[in-house]
Amino acid sequence: MDGVILIVVTVFIFTSITVGVVLSIIQNKKNKKIKKTLDNLEIEKNEIDGMPIMTELSKLENYSKNEKISVMYDEWKERLETIKSNHIPKITNMLLDADYALSQMDYKGAMYKIAKLEMEIYKVRTSSEFLLNEIKALTSSEEQNRTVITGLKAKYRELYQQFMESQNDFGEFKNIVTLQFENIAKRFEDFETIMDNNAYNEAAPLISSIDEMLNHMKVVIDEMPTILLTATSVLPNKIHDIENTYKQMVEKGYPLDYLNVEYNIEEANKKINDILDRCKILNLEDSLFDLKVLVEYFDKLFEDFDKEKVKRENYEVSDREFVKRLDKTNTLLTDIFSKLDDIKKLYNLSDEDIIELNNIKDEVKTLNEDYQTLKNHISNNTFAYSKITKEIDNLSIKLANDEERLDNMLESIGSMRDDEIRARQQLEEVKQILRQSKNKLREYNLPTITKNYIIELKEAQAAIKEIINELEKKPITIEVLNTRVDTARDLVLKLYSKTNEMLKTAMFAEMAIVYGNRYRSMSDDLNKNLLASEVLFNKGEYQASLELSINSLNKVEPGIYDRLLKIYGEKSQNN
Repeated sequence: MDGVILIVVTVFIFTSITVGVVLSIIQNKKNKKIKKTLDNLEIEKNEIDGMPIMTELSKLENYSKNEKISVMYDEWKERLETIKSNHIPKITNMLLDADYALSQMDYKGAMYKIAKLEMEIYKVRTSSEFLLNEIKALTSSEEQNRTVITGLKAKYRELYQQFMESQNDFGEFKNIVTLQFENIAKRFEDFETIMDNNAYNEAAPLISSIDEMLNHMKVVIDEMPTILLTATSVLPNKIHDIENTYKQMVEKGYPLDYLNVEYNIEEANKKINDILDRCKILNLEDSLFDLKVLVEYFDKLFEDFDKEKVKRENYEVSDREFVKRLDKTNTLLTDIFSKLDDIKKLYNLSDEDIIELNNIKDEVKTLNEDYQTLKNHISNNTFAYSKITKEIDNLSIKLANDEERLDNMLESIGSMRDDEIRARQQLEEVKQILRQSKNKLREYNLPTITKNYIIELKEAQAAIKEIINELEKKPITIEVLNTRVDTARDLVLKLYSKTNEMLKTAMFAEMAIVYGNRYRSMSDDLNKNLLASEVLFNKGEYQASLELSINSLNKVEPGIYDRLLKIYGEKSQNN
C-alpha cells in the first residue's frame, strides 16, 4: 500500500514540474516576441530621428537673401522643431511604457501600448518624409533644373546640327530659322542668370518655355523642307500639267466645266501663298496637311480626266449600239403601221392592242427626241461624259422596254394566226366526236331518246355552227373564236360521255329484264315489277328501269347485280 502511495506522489510531482517547465517556455517565447517588436519600433524611431532634414535645411541658409525661400525656410524649420521637440520624445515615452508593461508580464497592456505606438510612429514618419521631400524639391531643384537644361541643350545642338546639314532646303527662310535658334540660345543664358540669383521658382516657367520652343523647332526642321518643296515645286508642276491637260481636253470637245478646274487652281495658288507667308513667322500649323490635301486633289483631278476619256469611249460604243437598235425599231414600227389596216381586216384587234401599239409608237418617238436633245447637249459641251453615259444607258433601258413590248405585240398578232389554224383543226375534231355519238345511237336501236339528250344534242350542233360562223367573219375576233371552240368541245364531249352512259344503262336494264323472265311464274310481285320496269324502259327511263328490276331480282337471287355486271362486262368485251 505504501508503495502505491509513493508511486502516485512521484507521478504528481513529475507532472507538476513538467507543466511548470512548459508554461515557463511558452511565457519566455511570448516575452521575446514582444520584446523584439519593441526593439524594431525603437529602430524605426531612431530612423525618423536620423532623417537628414536639418542637413537639407542648412543648404538653404545661403539663399536667405531670396525672400520667398526665406519664408519657406522659416516654416520648414518650425515644423522640424515640432518633430524633434514633441513627437520624438513622445514616441520615446511610449516605448518606455510598453517595455515596463512587458516587464510586469502585463502582456495585454503591452500589446495595447504597442498598437498605439505603431500608429504614432506611422504619423510622425509620414510627416517627416513629407517635410523632407518638400525641402529636397527646392534644394535639389538646381541640380534637377540643370539636368533638364543639359538635356534641352543636347536637343538644341542636335536640332541645330540637323538644320546646318540641310539649311539649303530652307531656301529664303534659312535666316528666319537661324534667328529662332538664336532666341532659344538667349533663353539658355537667361536660365544661368536665374540660377546665379537663386531664383529657383522662376526656373520652371523658363524651362517649359525652352522645351516648347525646341519642340516647335523640331516640327520646323522636320516639316519645313517638305512644305517648301511641295509648295514651290511639286504643286506648281502639278498645276502646270493640269492646266495643259485641261486645255487639250477642252479643245477636243470634253465638257469639263463641272470640275471647276480654273477656279480650284486659283484657290490652290491662294492657299500656297498663304502657307508660304505663314512660314515666314514659322507658323506651320496644318500646312503639311493642307498641302497634302491639295496634292491629293490634283492627283484626283488627273483620275477624273482619265475617267472622262474612258467614259467617252464607253459612250461612243453605247451610242453606236443604241442608234442601231433605235433605227431597227423605227423601221419596224413604220412597217407595222403601214400594214395595220390589212391586219385589222384579218383579225379583230382589241382597242387595248391598238392603244398599246400607239403608245409604243409615241414612246419611241419621244426616245428619238430625247436622243436628239442628248446629241445637242454633247455638241454644246453641256454635260460631262460620265453623265452622258448614264443618260445613254437610261435611253437604252427605255428602248429595251419598248422593244420587248413591240415583240410581245408581234407575237400576239402571230398567235392570232396560230389560233385560227388551231380552231379549224378542233372544229373537225368535235364534228368527228359528234358523228361518233350519233353512230352509237344508230347501232343500238333505243325505244326512246329523252328530251334532255335531244336538247344537249342540238346545243352541241349549234355550238359547232357558231365556230363555223366565227371563222367566216372578217375580221376574226380571236378571243370569241377561242371561246366558241372551248364551248363546242365541252358540249360535244359531254354529249359523247352521256351517250356512252345512256347506252350502257339501257343495255344493262334490258339484260336484267330478260334475265328476270325466268322467275316471272314464281312470283307475282316480281312479274309486276318486271312489267313496270318494261314500261319505264320503253319510256326511256333506263336508270329507273334498271334499279327496279335489279332490286326485285335481288330478293329472289341475292347478289344478282354483281353477276349481271360480270356478264355485261364479258359481253362488252366480246362486242
